[in-house]
Amino acid sequence: MDTEGSEPVFKRVLLKISGEALMGSRQFGIDPGTLESICRQIQEIKQLGLEIGVVVGGGNIFRGLHATERGMDRVTADNMGMLATVINSLAMMDTLENLGIYTRVMSAVGIEAFAEPYIRRRAVRHMEKGRLVIFAAGTGNPYFSTDTAASLRAMEVGAEILVKATNVDGVYSADPKKHRDAVFYPRLSYMDVLTKELRVIDSTAISLLKENDIPVRVIDLNTPGNLMRVVMGEEVGTLIS
Repeated sequence: MDTEGSEPVFKRVLLKISGEALMGSRQFGIDPGTLESICRQIQEIKQLGLEIGVVVGGGNIFRGLHATERGMDRVTADNMGMLATVINSLAMMDTLENLGIYTRVMSAVGIEAFAEPYIRRRAVRHMEKGRLVIFAAGTGNPYFSTDTAASLRAMEVGAEILVKATNVDGVYSADPKKHRDAVFYPRLSYMDVLTKELRVIDSTAISLLKENDIPVRVIDLNTPGNLMRVVMGEEVGTLIS
């Protein structure tokens, strides 16, 4: 994408990537081609000088809620989900560093052999020094989603926007893959998400974002260039503000 003569409208961005976005056409795990494609989009905006934090989910490996429905203890299931995010974070770090991006993985749970412990001031310093920071293991607590973790980290590091990257090109009234009459919403308020019970982002996360006035842009990361369009201020996907 040609961005010559243009400047990004944001300096510090928090990117939330679902674990499912890493699967590509697979039913489970990480598709290397899809992971590289996502990381190349991140590389494009990093080269503009942006300070970037990433929260990645773990649903491509393990979903705590699904395990709970089958009788597993909720805390145990959520702990396993946190470990899944660590696996995805390490895979993303490796790919980003192969693309020449200095990357740090910071974990909300103690796992020093694989990742730095999450310390807010250290995370901000990494970003100021040009390193991309991947926040692993959610909030470090059960019962909280990675959406909530992304909202929390966005507030803590002073991100100007939270970009939620999914497999759908924005927010709809229903799943557009199952309902042809689903209505696309180009813009929504925080309260719209709550009152319409739109499941694009959980209620705890949206409440935190509302209280701190951090906008959310929901985009399809499978479309090359979408991430660049967001940071350049283009209307893409759905804006929640």
